Amino acid sequence: MLHLPGRPSAGRVLAVASLLPALAVAGWLLAGLPLLLAGHYTPLPAALLGLAATALLALPVLRGPGPPVEATARQAGAVFAVAAASGVFNALLHAEQLAVRRDPATYAQYAAWLAGHGSLPIEVRAEAFGGADPALAFDSVGFFPADGAVVPQFMPGAPLLFAAGDWLGAMSLTPAVLGALAVLTLAGVTARLAGARWAPLAALTFAVCLPVLYTSRTTFSEIPSMILLFGGLALLHDALARAARHGLPRRGEAAVAGLVFGLAVLVRVDGLRDVLPVLAFAGLLVALRRFARPEGAAGLPLLAGVVAGAGLGLFAGYVLSRPYLEYLSRSVRPLLLICAAVLVLTAVGTAAAPWLARARRPAWLPGAGAAVVVLVVAGLAVRPWLQTVRRTPVTEEDGRTARFIEEIQKANGLPPDGERLYFEQSLHWVAWYVGVPVLLLATLAAALLVRRLLDGRSFAWLAPLAVIGWTTVSTLLRPEITPDHPWAARRLVPVVIPGLVLLAVWGLARVLDRLPDRSGGGLDGRGRGRRWAAGVGAALVLVPPAVTSIGTAFTPVERGEAAAVAALCAHIPRDASVLIVERVTGDRFTQVVRGMCGVPAARVRHASGGDTAAEHDVRRLINRVRAAGRVPVVLAAEAAQVAPYGPPRQAMALVTRQDERSLTGPPDGTWSLRINVWMATG
Repeated sequence: MLHLPGRPSAGRVLAVASLLPALAVAGWLLAGLPLLLAGHYTPLPAALLGLAATALLALPVLRGPGPPVEATARQAGAVFAVAAASGVFNALLHAEQLAVRRDPATYAQYAAWLAGHGSLPIEVRAEAFGGADPALAFDSVGFFPADGAVVPQFMPGAPLLFAAGDWLGAMSLTPAVLGALAVLTLAGVTARLAGARWAPLAALTFAVCLPVLYTSRTTFSEIPSMILLFGGLALLHDALARAARHGLPRRGEAAVAGLVFGLAVLVRVDGLRDVLPVLAFAGLLVALRRFARPEGAAGLPLLAGVVAGAGLGLFAGYVLSRPYLEYLSRSVRPLLLICAAVLVLTAVGTAAAPWLARARRPAWLPGAGAAVVVLVVAGLAVRPWLQTVRRTPVTEEDGRTARFIEEIQKANGLPPDGERLYFEQSLHWVAWYVGVPVLLLATLAAALLVRRLLDGRSFAWLAPLAVIGWTTVSTLLRPEITPDHPWAARRLVPVVIPGLVLLAVWGLARVLDRLPDRSGGGLDGRGRGRRWAAGVGAALVLVPPAVTSIGTAFTPVERGEAAAVAALCAHIPRDASVLIVERVTGDRFTQVVRGMCGVPAARVRHASGGDTAAEHDVRRLINRVRAAGRVPVVLAAEAAQVAPYGPPRQAMALVTRQDERSLTGPPDGTWSLRINVWMATG
């Protein structure tokens, strides 16, 4: 039976509450994916199955003795207050990115289609244009052509969540809710590994980091991914801690932890890289069974859960997002090979466990491991002086990225060089956002923990440190993202920033433990000197990221887009077929018109290097639309571009703010943004 005492302790409440976000996200994904594959992702079945799946996942987690978290009511209350304040703050300043310019609007249009239709692929209704035509293109930025239809870019996990918000009429607020849950999740992991005393500080530091604010205000996939990865760490910690404490094999809880980890692949294909250390850790647990360690019983269930969750993600990607995976094949195929290699090495290591256990550990190994951590961080720090990361454009997409980087460089007053990727500055990006004190404390903590682990201590930290260390180093070596900020900062959200904050507060606690208290309070942390030191340490952790965030934290971006899109849809007749004749407008609004206005839409192809379609093609397509019994509507960015086809009317005149695009420093403001759409009825 569930272990829910009449008046649970504050620690029990915090422990359970910090697990619920990951369980709820995983449960919703497990329910939503089969419905989507069946073409029936609708509110009532999704809600019923989502609640049932969440309850089934929670059953082995909440049954038995409570999670090992000791917290006071004040500490737990502070965590909940920080999480709630984060959610409210980001909800008030949420973005409205609907015109498809970058990934958030692609996610929003993906979610809007799921909310309205519950199935994929996206129908293009070619018959509304008189049938297929060489001059017609139904795909657009973020939406690939596939067998006479269109499929959206990206994995389906995050859109399944955002679509639920759309059903409630609040898709734009869903990221803020998920952001608050991410804050709570990190606080729960911190309470388990560093102590509940440090959970509020970790929660607040994470919440005020600019990349977290950025991804908690609009439809990104990084926050849901973070919830699953750190929720998986909390679940795994509890399963192993209870097994060690009570000698009880928590196979069900370990399986749930593995499943939660694996489902990160359903949210982001990069999740496959992030869970690789968990596969290796599962092999280690299997090996521990040979030595009668109670934690060993969790090995096979953990491995099965990870494989099942990741397998669901890859299957969904193959079925629903195959063009996207093919587009990423240069990255995905090597990653799959690495996964296979990790599985093989895990099997070999598990088989060789008895021999490895008998091998004598060199006395110098713990110190060498700690030194390696420091050297890796130092190497990343000096990398800008030793390397300039470049990429010679090979594909058409590479060429577009290079031209985009050149435009940003000109806006930043830098010499144009589209081949520069700025990846060598990745550790400096981290320092911008979390501050140098957090980076130094996290490095110290990682070095100390590696030393302890190699000395046979601090086993509870092995899986968290492996996930944080592996993902941080691999991300910083190759961020693989357009390097303007705050855009590139999103790469740091799922693991790097929360992981460094977690390590930093643990490191701060260790530093304070070693400080003598000359006020007579002893070494128990209650003396006046210790309190002053703790206050100074907390300020060093919290203030730098807060200062970096101030420049943009209070300025919402792309507001007014929802009203502007609604006005655009109101201008378009319900029996219209929309022909978009200008390149940028086609990129931004083809799926908007199709998905949010509910009207067939297509781009009219233009000559290479041009921005508008040939007039003779447009007139021919207008006649085909009329012959199909529909009203032809032409859209473009300027009045002159639609004037040949009828009296021009302005359907959208949006003036708003957009994110800054900074290459050599953290963003400290926003840029203006104007979006104009003109229409003519042919």
